[in-house]
Amino acid sequence: MTRNIKDKLLDAALAHVPFDGWGAVTLEAAAQDIGISAQEAHALFGRGAVAMAAAFHARGDDAMVARMKDADQSALRYSEKVAALVRFRLEAVENKELVRRGMTLFSLPQNAAEGARLIWGTADRIWCALGDTSDDINWYSKRVILSGVYGTCVLFWLGDTSEHHAATWTFVDRRIADVMRFEKFKSRVRDSSALGPLTKFLDTALSGIKAPSRTPRSDLPGRWSMPK
Repeated sequence: MTRNIKDKLLDAALAHVPFDGWGAVTLEAAAQDIGISAQEAHALFGRGAVAMAAAFHARGDDAMVARMKDADQSALRYSEKVAALVRFRLEAVENKELVRRGMTLFSLPQNAAEGARLIWGTADRIWCALGDTSDDINWYSKRVILSGVYGTCVLFWLGDTSEHHAATWTFVDRRIADVMRFEKFKSRVRDSSALGPLTKFLDTALSGIKAPSRTPRSDLPGRWSMPK
């Protein structure tokens, strides 16, 4: 029930964000729109504007994954699948002003870490949707690289005025191709007689780094999660 009210509140807020931004004014106006008190609205989104914007971002990630499940990607190369998911994520946004206002919010020093976490989360959702099974340092490097790629694609998309965002999709393809070329370069370095031993040494040194567990540990007394 609470989730349904939060969804309705977020839906109502989206009409106000382009004019008032992600803030208390928007939250309280949305509350009035759906017939609840401002106190109830602030209770539903305990962190206010940040929580609302984060919920909007998560909704876009969900839409991206849902679209991927409905799409036939059997004929696509791996790099094309990554590019398709980035495109699906951008196309999940109906109004660019919602993202622009979000960038303003997350550019504030106190919100910067949350903004970075959301972009990291999008990169993680993409790799998980593609069946990534890495559990070592590669788990982190994949998400770091894709977070950077996704961030630059968002900036390009926001300024793109080409028909049907054709320039953005070309840019996305080019950036993903750059990443794949870098991966091929790393493979060549590992196989080279000169640098191969060094990369093997680094791989051994970093072998203790593991991907975070996605299930709670039973040997610990509790678990912390980000407040909504």
